[in-house]
Amino acid sequence: MNEAAKKIKKLLRVGVAMVSAVSAIVFCAQPAWADSGEHQDAWQFEITPYLFASGLNGTVGIRSVEADVDMSFGDILDRLDKAFMLYATAQKGDWIFTFDGMYVNLDGELASSWQGPLGNSNTAQLNVDMTEQIYSLSAGRKVWGEKSRRLDILGVARYTNLESSLNLAVTTGANLLPDGSRSVSGEFDWWDAAIGVRFLAPLAKKWDFVGYADVGAGGSDLTYQLLAGVNWQFSKALSAKFGYRYLFQDYSQDDFKWDMAMSGAYAGLGIRF
Repeated sequence: MNEAAKKIKKLLRVGVAMVSAVSAIVFCAQPAWADSGEHQDAWQFEITPYLFASGLNGTVGIRSVEADVDMSFGDILDRLDKAFMLYATAQKGDWIFTFDGMYVNLDGELASSWQGPLGNSNTAQLNVDMTEQIYSLSAGRKVWGEKSRRLDILGVARYTNLESSLNLAVTTGANLLPDGSRSVSGEFDWWDAAIGVRFLAPLAKKWDFVGYADVGAGGSDLTYQLLAGVNWQFSKALSAKFGYRYLFQDYSQDDFKWDMAMSGAYAGLGIRF
């Protein structure tokens, strides 16, 4: 099987759960669509399964062993084991509530270099097996709006869970740790609080622009997120969403360091009911 076929197969595996979820939601929510939008003060809901074609750039460290990571989405896709992403909103009048969930499992990610506990730098290859979960909840209110334009201010709570192991794949005789081992691992989790702004404006008939930014801290010394995209409302209940997303987290606690940026294009299917 050539490389292109392998990547297509992995993308299909990522999308199977999303397609199943979309099919179930479309079937169950269809009767409610006829009423959506008729009562502006009624609750309005939207669920969006999506794909975040992210690359990774930064540093991960466990027990004084640090590895540089610089991977494109193509590199990640080669090592992707499981992934699922979902965004949901509930809106009533000026109020909006959101949930964003992302689960990604990478098997055998390749780091370009690593640094040992004594400060020695090495260019030997290091595999970084990683499971990352990020879940965000937000609540906000419109602070400005006219016609179909609106500006929202949101309070955000973001939970991150990381399971990571560093395994030396190619060695010139050096060991990672003084005890002679060449593998370290750990599981870490933390909460961050952030303040966010969201702006929506029409671009053309059935097309809208969406921009979002948040910044905060907590478990992280600093975290921020930027997003810019377009939504195409091609039916009363369905919309296609495309854009670019950037998420940065700088977390350092005890024996773990996660100084990492995730960035890339996203695409999703919004389902209103």
